[in-house]
Amino acid sequence: MYPQAYLEYLVQFHAERDYFECHEILEEYWKSAPPAQREAVWVGLIQIAVGLYHQRRGNLEGARKMLASALQIIRQYPQKVRQLGLDGPALAKLLAQRLEELNAGAAYRSMNLPIRDEALRQAYEQACAVRNAPVGRDSDLSDHYLMNKHTLRDRSEVLAERNRQLTLREQQRGRQEP
Repeated sequence: MYPQAYLEYLVQFHAERDYFECHEILEEYWKSAPPAQREAVWVGLIQIAVGLYHQRRGNLEGARKMLASALQIIRQYPQKVRQLGLDGPALAKLLAQRLEELNAGAAYRSMNLPIRDEALRQAYEQACAVRNAPVGRDSDLSDHYLMNKHTLRDRSEVLAERNRQLTLREQQRGRQEP
């Protein structure tokens, strides 16, 4: 009923608190759809994770920007949010409160997405059980890798693909020259 990538996002969001991985999972899922069929609601969920990642690292301006954009999307697509099993009004309220807290300089604290659909809750809990993960926990602010994953992860595949694309462009330019 719900995409596997979405369930994995929820596990990473609530059980692992790996917001960077949330971004990676949903961005890949979103990009797998043809451009004309890409739904903004996925971008909103990605932005929530990115915003919390920024806040947790102390990048308050980045957090504000991402969470404000996510709030706009959540408010703009209430039916899509509902179809994803979330309580849209409650989520909008949580995001607005978080933005107020950011403006007041409040410290990061973990946030849970308000799941309203019991089928989604059960699928999520089953996904946690399969991974032997808790249904939820707070962020481990002492986990250096979790806090700085964007700078510490293995990027060898990304860099190899970037180099491959650069080589292709150079080859195409070489063919176009007289």
